[in-house]
Amino acid sequence: MKDRFKQGMVMTISAGIAWGFSGTCAEILFKNFGITPLYLSSMRMVFSGLILTIASLLTNKENLISMLKDKRSVLELVLFALFGLLFNQVSYLEAINNSNSGTATILQYIGPVFCMITECILIKRLPTKKEVGAIMLAMIGTFILATHGDIHRIYITPLGLMWGLFSAFAIVFYTFLPIRLIGKYGAIPVTGCAMLIGGAITSTCSKAFLQPFNTNPKFIMLLVLIILLGTIVSYTLYLMGINRCGPVVASMLASIEPVSATVFMVILLNVPFTGIEALGFACIFVTVFILARSRATNKK
Repeated sequence: MKDRFKQGMVMTISAGIAWGFSGTCAEILFKNFGITPLYLSSMRMVFSGLILTIASLLTNKENLISMLKDKRSVLELVLFALFGLLFNQVSYLEAINNSNSGTATILQYIGPVFCMITECILIKRLPTKKEVGAIMLAMIGTFILATHGDIHRIYITPLGLMWGLFSAFAIVFYTFLPIRLIGKYGAIPVTGCAMLIGGAITSTCSKAFLQPFNTNPKFIMLLVLIILLGTIVSYTLYLMGINRCGPVVASMLASIEPVSATVFMVILLNVPFTGIEALGFACIFVTVFILARSRATNKK
């Protein structure tokens, strides 16, 4: 049980790091190539869904077919695709597009609070003091990384606020909706099919595949990295992590994403790193330590 829990921790932390890298790549695409969040969501979901579904056919064909034959599973899959994957990706990218990445990150990381409340309601318990403290530290660390501690630097448009809050709620749907499906069929077939469903919807709305494709080598490289590392690897690891260490722990450990994003922004975008950002790093890492220690103790 302990080894399985530790595996889940490593998986969700790795997913958060990959998401941070993917976010930096997306920011470069938005700034340098003028693509829209819906276009990027369409491309990454369709191609990721195709790759994961093909991988499922080659390695886990029985589970994939069994899932698609079960009416309850198909309904849950569609709900996960719409309110989990699609809602999560589009709302966060739209929040960035309508405000800024710092504001979007702050609003999105209200999500673990919603996850904690949801879990407490579902299993009828109160959060422990350590869990409350960990959530508070995660929120503080994310706020510091996004604003450098200066609340006057936050500028929220009505659309930015709306999409940011949507992205926070989306984390709850994304975390809780696929639990039964992943436990029964595995993360890869569930993620692949959900990606295809979400990608089909976003592609229809954005008409992404009717637009001329940018053949710039840098554009293609960034898009491939977002699809492979920032979508396939990260989402699959996160869903596998949920199955091993639970939805609330997974959502909290994935809060390492802003730390990862900051590091990659320094490396790729030459953004200077300051002492106040180091404080944000510390808050996030202390959050991970407190939460992991609390849950490991509970597993004994």
